[in-house]
Amino acid sequence: TPAWATRVKLHLKKKKSKNNLCWHKYTEKGTLLHCWWECKLVEPLWKTVWRVFKELKVELPFNPAIPLLDIYPQEHKSLYEKGTCTAMFIAAQFAIAKIWNQPKCPLTNEWKKKMWYVSTMEYYSAIKRKEIMPFAATWVELEAIILSEVTQEWKTKYHMFSLLS
Repeated sequence: TPAWATRVKLHLKKKKSKNNLCWHKYTEKGTLLHCWWECKLVEPLWKTVWRVFKELKVELPFNPAIPLLDIYPQEHKSLYEKGTCTAMFIAAQFAIAKIWNQPKCPLTNEWKKKMWYVSTMEYYSAIKRKEIMPFAATWVELEAIILSEVTQEWKTKYHMFSLLS
């Protein structure tokens, strides 16, 4: 089990309330699946992730088993898709966990910022391993999408510029 998943489970145990309702809306049962996937406050973030998949021409069914359990359909086993998708899912899960106990939506900007960080770390790792071409094949399209969706203020503030141009 990844460390972040263990922390979330422990957090859930500590925050267990007597009424067992979702703390976002206090009207629906606060199961783990509900909090990570079904809650109306996290839905916009997942829809954004799937929209980016469509732009990358990655066709995945909108299914919680893929991001939450890392179970991909048989036809989507390529390393490109799985590696990129898994990084995108982990970034989304971090964005959700960041606002875990607050009655607000995880921001898609938080997800984009985390994706940018992951992309940058992958870039430097590829340089160190002298494998820049596989990195470019995997991340260049995603980098372009992220850069096209953030403001110039964000690009300046977070030093966001194309790593490959």
